[in-house]
Formats: sequence, structure tokens, C-alpha cells
Amino acid sequence: MKLSGRPARTLQAESGLSAADFAVLGRLTDVPEGRRRCQDLARALEWEKSRMSHHIARMAGRGLVVREECLEDARGAFVVITEQGRSAIETAAPLHEEAVRALFLDHVIHQLLVMPPGACR
Repeated sequence: MKLSGRPARTLQAESGLSAADFAVLGRLTDVPEGRRRCQDLARALEWEKSRMSHHIARMAGRGLVVREECLEDARGAFVVITEQGRSAIETAAPLHEEAVRALFLDHVIHQLLVMPPGACR
């Protein structure tokens, strides 16, 4: 779920979520309990540990996620989506889908429709 350029700017302007926020929240909503180990989340997003730590701290400050200590492993921690975070991504997801459709898919579909028959062979 990597965003760059216009889709990321559109997402930020319309929802208040950065592309990084959207990526984190998206990964958290992929699991039923809405929580993942920091280490696993960083690996899934291909982020360094320090980037993950700083970004999660900023998101927690905005009420989108909370950080919970792992009782089984004192060195580990979980990132958990909050109701505010869930609401934010539920609002942002359709806006993002519309932006991707308008910026990319509509153009691709149009090009496919105007291609001469057999051009894709």
C-alpha cells in the first residue's frame, strides 16, 4: 500500500491522513483484533525500527493508535488501532479509492476502450 505523488497529496488534503498513516492503519485493519507487534508492522511496511517508533509516537499523539507493552516479551510492544484511527481510515479509504480511480484507472480503461481490436495480443 505505497502511495506517492498526487494520490498521497489528495489523501492528505481530503482526509488529514498522510500516506504513512494510511499504510499503518491499513495494516492494522487487516487483522481482526486491530493490533500487531511493532516489529511485524515495521517488517510489513519495510520500515526501519526508528522510523516505525517515531511515526507510531506521532500517530499516538493524534489518537489514531496506542502502543501496548507485550506481557510475554518485555522488549516487544504492540501497536493497536483506536476507534478514532478506525474512523479515520474508514473515512479515508473511499476517498483514496476514488482518487486512484480518477487519477489512474479511468485513464487506463479509456485507453483500453479506444484501442483497435487485437492491439493487446
